[in-house]
Order: sequence, then structure tokens, then C-alpha cells
Amino acid sequence: MASGAYRNGVHKGASAASNFKSSSFKSKHPPVAAPGSGLRRSSSASLGAASGSLKDDRGVPGRVRVAVRLRPRNAEELVADADFADCVELQPELKRLKLRKNNWDSDTYEFDEVLTEFASQKRVYEVVAKPVVESVLDGYNGTVMAYGQTGTGKTFTLGRLGEEDTSARGIMVRSMEDILADLSPETDSVSVSYLQLYMETIQDLLDPANDNIPIVEDPRTGDVSLPGATVVEVRDQQSFVELLRLGETHRIAANTKLNTESSRSHALLMVNVKRSVMGREAALSSEDDNSSHLVKPFKPLVRKGKLVVVDLAGSERIQKSGSEGHTLEEAKSINLSLSALGKCINALAENSAHVPVRDSKLTRLLRDSFGGTARTSLIVTIGPSPRHRGETASTILFGQRAMKVENMLKIKEEFDYKSLSRKLDIQLDKLIAENERQQKAFEEEVERITLEAQKRVSEVERNYADALEKERLKCQMEYMESVKQLEEKLVTNKKKCCNGEGPGVSGAEELAEVKKLLQNEIHLRKAAEEEVDYLKNRLGQFTQPEAGGNSEILKLRKSLEDEAHKKKKLEEEITILQSQLLQLTFEADRMRRCLERGGSGNAFTGLDSLMSQVGHLHLKDAGNGQRASIATLSEQVGLQKVLSLLESEDANVRIHAVKVVANLAAEGS
Repeated sequence: MASGAYRNGVHKGASAASNFKSSSFKSKHPPVAAPGSGLRRSSSASLGAASGSLKDDRGVPGRVRVAVRLRPRNAEELVADADFADCVELQPELKRLKLRKNNWDSDTYEFDEVLTEFASQKRVYEVVAKPVVESVLDGYNGTVMAYGQTGTGKTFTLGRLGEEDTSARGIMVRSMEDILADLSPETDSVSVSYLQLYMETIQDLLDPANDNIPIVEDPRTGDVSLPGATVVEVRDQQSFVELLRLGETHRIAANTKLNTESSRSHALLMVNVKRSVMGREAALSSEDDNSSHLVKPFKPLVRKGKLVVVDLAGSERIQKSGSEGHTLEEAKSINLSLSALGKCINALAENSAHVPVRDSKLTRLLRDSFGGTARTSLIVTIGPSPRHRGETASTILFGQRAMKVENMLKIKEEFDYKSLSRKLDIQLDKLIAENERQQKAFEEEVERITLEAQKRVSEVERNYADALEKERLKCQMEYMESVKQLEEKLVTNKKKCCNGEGPGVSGAEELAEVKKLLQNEIHLRKAAEEEVDYLKNRLGQFTQPEAGGNSEILKLRKSLEDEAHKKKKLEEEITILQSQLLQLTFEADRMRRCLERGGSGNAFTGLDSLMSQVGHLHLKDAGNGQRASIATLSEQVGLQKVLSLLESEDANVRIHAVKVVANLAAEGS
């Protein structure tokens, strides 16, 4: 039977044997098509395979990898088996194991890795679990499981914390170290659940009150989940060690003849890893083959890998373990679940149409590990004592059958909508902040421009008011100067009249001077109007950039119109004052005539009457906003009376009559 197992396990075709020898747990870059090949690749290759895996759901084949580890003799075996040789002989360089029947006959088995009793915990991790951990980081599911007789070192291999001696750390602690070292805290996450299967009941080791967790299977994908289990997110190694210590305190163990702390339950550590990667979409090529390829931008992807570390309870024989009472019931439950697992592996190894997965909760939990999509590594632990040769042979045959199971490895990769939404939210917040900043800057700029415009308008108003005041003062000074000049000329004329100068010449000169003064007044008025127009043009230049509904500018324009109206009224007042000046001139002449003595009393009386009528006419026309003219004078005084005064014999009368007519003619023109 042993030789038959040897033939089935190793020599069933030369190709299988060569395949077992060529592949190793250490190899990281074997061909993808080879069964059981490593899945850890470079980043570019991983991205390419990831994109392909989304389109191809068949996956890649990956055989269950099996390693055997020999436990050294303990103190009891050293005493009891002192006269007997070990029943196991290891050939690690050939990856072979010989199980002795007697001194001259033995069965030979080959495994993927053979670890002697001197193998360190680090080497065990590197050849058994590290390739699986790397696959989990690449987005695949992975399982590391220990199987063997009670007391052969399963818990030591997997769950040793190594707090006193770091070199004694087990696979659980070392795998979490590699996972945390390879993840990014900003984008990646890792969560842990720690459970035990005791008497066909799933219990939470992190929460003992949760002692009946159901198993849920996805009908579409067949994935198994435990929705009631406690899930703890791990950030550092120390917190993970604390979780393992807490779980070990709640795990059920008992003292038997084979092991002082025999585990009475199957422990399952589930590590869920979520990584964010950037995957490039398929390249788009145009119809012309010579044209360059157009590559779409990277899209956010999330890879979800699950690592399951299973510490199976040890198989035992009741006669050797001495189990009684409740411990006996526990042993029966353990053996039943292990037997169901062995049946499933036998069915998978023989490609049976029916695999009894539902015979036990253990097989349901490990559905993805054997015959599923996970990469699985199995380490079988054996002891050297010839007293337990039967259990050792059973364990070796279990590992040989497991080597025939082949899984279809599939990457767990999906579009990271949450990450994309989070990035878009961040971009949106940045755009909103930038928009608010620009809006604030725009409002500040508008406020600055408004203040500057108001300052310019105020300056223009102030300049216009100053210019208008200067113009008013200038006109007033010119008016006063004109009055002064007229008074001086009046005094000069009086002196000339007293000295008896010729009336014709003096009257013509007076008329020319009056015309000259009138021309000066006209020029000054034109200059004032041009100055006002210039100021209006400058005001328009200043107010042109701020045109468009500014109420202050409208007020300024209205004030300009008011100032123009006031200036017009001022000009009318100047005209009235000129008329009054002329009346004063007439009155001065009349006073002079009163002082003179002679026979010209009647003529001067007629002239005085004419002067009073002219003055009265000026006042009346000034009140009506009009000016006196010769025509109106002729109508109201009488043309005959005016001609008689002009033809008077008295020279002074004729001179003054001519002055009156000349002034009226000048004003009329």
C-alpha cells in the first residue's frame, strides 16, 4: 500500500515528477502556465495581468503546494525511544522523505519542500507562506494551513508570537509584518478576523460572546463569508500581536497524553487586504497601423486579497491520547471534520464529479482553498517517533493527495469607485476654494476700482468747483475793473468837457472806446464759454471709464448743468449791471449839467428827460430780461424829440445825445 501511494504520489508519469522537482516555494518568477507557479511579478507585469484578469475569468492554474516539517524528539521520546531509530529519514536536497517500515524496507515520498528538524522559523515562512503572502498583495486569495498529529508543532509553526525570542515568530506574525511593510497607510487597508471552529460551531476569538457565527455563500461567485465575525482594522504590528494574544487566551485547549496543551478547535485567521492601484485602460489604435497608439489615462483600481491561516486541530487516536468524557467528544468532532476534509481532497485529486463540501463546516470554510481560486500552501508536520508511525504515514498520505489538487487562481480586482469619488470630492473642494478665492479677489478688485473711480469723480468735482470759482472771481474782477475804467473815463470826459475840447472828436473817441470795451466783454464771454466747454470735456474724459449706471456721475452731470445755468444767470446779472452803469453815467452827466451855468437849460432839460426815459427803459427791459434798442426808444420817446436833441446848438447836448444813441446802438448790435 505504501509503495502504491509512492507510485501515485510521485511516479505517476515522469512529467509530474519533473514538475515537482523543478518548481519550488522559493521561485518567484516561474512561467505562468506552469501549474503551481509563483504569482509575484513586477509592477508592470502585475498591471498587465490585472487588466487581463478582468477580461478573462478563467484564471491561471495553481497546484496546492505541500511541504513536510519534521519535529525533533522531545524529552519523553528521547527516553522511551532511546533504543529505536527514527521512523523518518529526510533527504532535503532531493526533497524526499523515507518512511521506514523496518530496518531493511522503507517507502519514499517527494514533496515540494522537505524541512528538517533544524529548519528555522524564518526558512519555514519563506518557503511555505511568503509566496502566498505576495500573491495576496497582488490581489489573489491565499491559504496557509498546517495539518498533522497532535503535538507535532502545528501551532508552533503558525501561531508562535515570539515575544521573548523574535526568531521563534510563527507564520501569522511574519506574514502580517510583510503585509504592513508593503501597504501604504494613506490608500491601503488591512483588517483581521480571528475565529475557531469548535464542535461544529464557529466562535469569535476576539469576542467570546459571539459564539454561533453563520456561514454565508455567494450564489453567484461561491465565495464564503462570515458576516457576524468581528473585523478589526490593523495599523501596526504591535496591535496585531495583541489581537493574537487575546485570541489565544480564548482558544480551547486540553491536556492529553500526547500534548499538554492540545488544541481542541480549528483556528482560522482571516486577513483582508485592500490595495489601491492605477491600471491603464486598453490602448486605442487608429485605422492606420503606422499611426501612434492613443493610450487612455490611468483609472483607479482596488485589489482585494484574503489570506486565511488555518491551524487545524491535531488528529489523534483515542487509545493513545487517553481522551475521556467531554475531551472524547471533542476528539470525535475533530476527527470527523478532518475526515470530511480528507474526503473532499480525495474527490478533488481524483477529479470526482461530486465533492462533499457540505459534510462539515470546516470544508465549507476551506471551499476556496481546495479546488477554488485561492493559492494554497499546506505544511504537514510529523514526528520522528516509531511509536506513531501509523499517524505519520496517514499524515504523509494526506499531503500526497493534497498535492494533486489544482486550483484556478483569479485576481480580485475591481474599479475603485470610492477612491475615484474621494479624489473627485477633493478636486471639487479645491475648485470651490479656488473659485471663492477668485470671487473674493474679483470683488476686492471691483471695490478698489469703485473707490478709485469715486476718488477721481471727487477730484474732478473739486477741480471743476475750483475752476468755476476762479472763473467767477475772474469775471467779478474783470467787471470791477471795467466799472473802474468806465468811471475813470467818465472823469476824463468831464475834465475834457470842462476844458472845452471839440465835441465831435471826443464823442467819436468815446464811441470807439465803448465799442472796444464791448468787444472785450464779448471776447471774455467767449473765453469763459470755451473754458466751461474745456472743463466739460475733461469731466467727460474722467467719467468715461466709469460710465454705465454710476449714480455719482449722474449727480456730477446734473451739478454741471446747474453750474452752467447759474453762469447764464450771472451773465444776465452782468448785463443788468452794465445797464445800471449806463444809467449811473447818465445821472452823472445830469449832475454835471446842473452844476454848469448857461443858456442851455431847456436843451439840458430835454436831454435830462431823454436820459430819464432811457434809464426807465433800461430798467424796464432789464426786469423783463431784455435790452433797450433804438427802435424801442424811438417808439416810446419820439423820433422828433431825439432829432431835435441831436440838432441842438449846445455842443454838450449833442455829445450826450450821440452817446446815448451810440450806447443803445452798441447794445442792440
